[in-house]
Amino acid sequence: MRGYDDLIDRPHHVSRKRPQMPLYDRAAQFAPFAALTGYDEAIAETGRLTDDALQLDESEIQMLDRKLRLLASRPQEPVSVTWFVPDAYKQGGRYVTRTAAVRKLDTQAGMLLLDDGTPVPFDALIALEGACFSDFDPVDEEEP
Repeated sequence: MRGYDDLIDRPHHVSRKRPQMPLYDRAAQFAPFAALTGYDEAIAETGRLTDDALQLDESEIQMLDRKLRLLASRPQEPVSVTWFVPDAYKQGGRYVTRTAAVRKLDTQAGMLLLDDGTPVPFDALIALEGACFSDFDPVDEEEP
């Protein structure tokens, strides 16, 4: 008789004092060990792309200023607003475009408040488009 031949035909022992370990916990013992916790998230964050903020020239800034003044005289007009949102974790950010009515133009705070409560800083604005600007002629709006 070899080493353990007498044990082969015996029934599997089940303890009467201790409960059996659930199969999920038993399998977890043999799962691979993640020695570098957070490494995968760090790699994903590094690979995430951001856009650079555009710098508008003086004529584009004046055009946006004129459109804002026109918008102030026509409250609750739906407009398409595009602005730059800086990224919280790395250099750059993303451009957001939303079509909504403007609830408030706060010149003191330099903010445009959309009807859904989204604040848009004037200095982050890139474009304003909408039906209320269809008859807008930038040449006719020249300042004296």
